[in-house]
Amino acid sequence: MFTFARLDRLPPYVFATVNEIKMEARRAGQDIIDLGMGNPDLGTPQHIVDKLIEAAQKPHNHRYSASMGITKLRMAIAGWYDRRFGVSIDPDKEAIATIGVKEGMSHLILVTIRPGDVVFTPNPTYPIHPYSAIIAGGDVRGIPLGPEADFFENLLSATKTTWPRPKVLIISYPHNPTTEVVDLTFFQKIVDYAKEHDIMVIHDFAYADLVFDGYKAPSFLQAKGAKDVGVEFFSLSKSYSMPGWRVGFCAGNAQIVAALRRIKSYLDYGIFQPIQIASIIALNGDYDCVEQIRDTYKERRDALVNGLNRIGWNIKSPKGTMFVWAKIPEKFIQMRSVEFAKLLIAEAQVAVSPGLGFGEYGDEYVRFALIENPMRINQAIRGIRKIM
Repeated sequence: MFTFARLDRLPPYVFATVNEIKMEARRAGQDIIDLGMGNPDLGTPQHIVDKLIEAAQKPHNHRYSASMGITKLRMAIAGWYDRRFGVSIDPDKEAIATIGVKEGMSHLILVTIRPGDVVFTPNPTYPIHPYSAIIAGGDVRGIPLGPEADFFENLLSATKTTWPRPKVLIISYPHNPTTEVVDLTFFQKIVDYAKEHDIMVIHDFAYADLVFDGYKAPSFLQAKGAKDVGVEFFSLSKSYSMPGWRVGFCAGNAQIVAALRRIKSYLDYGIFQPIQIASIIALNGDYDCVEQIRDTYKERRDALVNGLNRIGWNIKSPKGTMFVWAKIPEKFIQMRSVEFAKLLIAEAQVAVSPGLGFGEYGDEYVRFALIENPMRINQAIRGIRKIM
């Protein structure tokens, strides 16, 4: 029989159990409101689509592209950082296009660590953060993060008790799934910590623009000395509602970017060039479309949070991301997240993501994704009221 050593290190996929129950219910004719997977349902802004169509009509754009991204896209990345955050990026040495954040981060970790190297990630967190290190043969240590945890203090404690010393720290703010947000002071503390302990920092900035109530998410690269210790990934999936296009980028430390560029040169020929051209239009364009997307998510957030509070499930309104991280109501807390998610499907006809899928410290929570309109969200609230 064949064996697959790297796959053997991966834990069971928690979400698969809930997804199968959801599909069984739908096959049985039930109207399940799916607030589980964070798959944006809004269409990509029309001017970006139009540019894709125009570029795709030109045969010379059908050839192999550059794995690091075409020059004008890297220049657009540099311009985006300058306008948004006042950060100077060298488009030739400090920026690289990636096929989404998952691809870029996975390959960066693959080229960065050796088997047995320790990688710190938040726990709970987006699965690719720990899984990229596990696939590469690293040892992951999860640092508790969330409403009831001081991540930085937990990070310091973990550093004192971990051997061998950690090589990489992966962070992400605004954070999926906990929706935690930070200020620039926090990033400065991270930079100073990384310099003191000789640790590389990778910041996943996927939800940079999905922020509410006056909060503005800082870039990790705004912190003094950030480019000395790390890089930042950004994805067009959420801000520009381009999830299926698979466009992201990595920017920051030139040595780290060069390492990612080299490994990618062995593995891919880059993103389809018309998609890169359309992405240039997105990054260089006005901000109105991003604000409209953000406002849509805010409307959905308000509908869900207000509705849950109204039926007795007390939830704090998040300042960022396209999610609501909800502690399981006290009367159901002993069920933990997977069984509670099953209950919601069976009794409320609502699908959510169990917190255990993001790490063991998430098992008292479920995550709602804001991927339905307010009318459907209110329908979900009526279903959940039945079990409350």
